[in-house]
Amino acid sequence: MPRVVRRRSLAAILTAVLAAIVVAIGIARSASPGWAATPETVDPKGLILLMRHAEAPGVGDPPNFQLRDCATQRNLDANGREQARRIGDLLQRLAIRPAAVHSSQWCRCLETARLLEAGPVRELPVLNSFFERREEQEAQIASLRRFLAGLPADGAPVVLVTHQVVVTALTGVFPASGEAVLLRANGTGAPAIEGRIRVEGSR
Repeated sequence: MPRVVRRRSLAAILTAVLAAIVVAIGIARSASPGWAATPETVDPKGLILLMRHAEAPGVGDPPNFQLRDCATQRNLDANGREQARRIGDLLQRLAIRPAAVHSSQWCRCLETARLLEAGPVRELPVLNSFFERREEQEAQIASLRRFLAGLPADGAPVVLVTHQVVVTALTGVFPASGEAVLLRANGTGAPAIEGRIRVEGSR
């Protein structure tokens, strides 16, 4: 009997750990509030992960910020790098890896994208931050919508690593660091929102 109890306790612990790894909230209009991301519930065809970069302490960038000089930027810390790796593991479990991976040109986004190990990383300027250049927001989001409209509904999954301001401007969602909004390509610049995923420890 004690052996059976221990086995059941272990199963309960493992279940709790898995539940803590995957958090799915903000589900689209008709989806169940209790929806959870599993390989059975996530169809990778036409899936778009619009993801905020992993944890990078601070806000914005220093005054001497240079796009091609990571030393002048706000970058991932050790927690952010580990967070990005765990997100990559999650993508693999959800069959979202390999994927077409595109990233903002900011170092914290490029590093996040590479640590996901989801596929070769391509820079995509329409994913860049306009945190300090709000006058560029409308034109940039319009360009991003044109990019999204060109993604096939039955295509391979796409991962877009970007910034909070871009995610919020496009979807209305204010993501935590490392959080991704799940979109579904539909041939328009307004892909359907299916949910949100993040790993425990996202802030």
